[in-house]
Amino acid sequence: MTASVSIPLSATSQSWTFLTNHSHVLLVIWRQPDVRVRDIALLVGITERAVMRILRELEEAGFISISKSGRENRYEVVPDLPLRHPLERDYTVGELLETLSRKETAVSV
Repeated sequence: MTASVSIPLSATSQSWTFLTNHSHVLLVIWRQPDVRVRDIALLVGITERAVMRILRELEEAGFISISKSGRENRYEVVPDLPLRHPLERDYTVGELLETLSRKETAVSV
C-alpha cells in the first residue's frame, strides 16, 4: 500500500482535475501514511492550511484516523466507507484508492 507519490500538480499546466482536493489528499496518505502536511500540500497543489482543513474534515467524517508518533502524524484511511455522492455510493473509498494506485509513478517530492 505504501509507495512513492505522484507528480505534483504544480508540475502540470492543468487548470482543473476530475477529482477533488479531498480525494487527492486521501490518495497521498493512502500511498504514504507518514507523509508530512508540507509534502501533501506540494503534491496536491494547495496550501498547508488547506491540507490541515481537509485532514480535519476527513477525520471528522470518519474517512481517516490520525495518530501521533512523537512530533509526527501517521494517517490511516478507513477503506470500507462508501463514497459520499449518491452516484458513487455503491463504491468504497478503498476501491477508489486501489483503482487510482494501480499504475503508480515513482516521483519524489
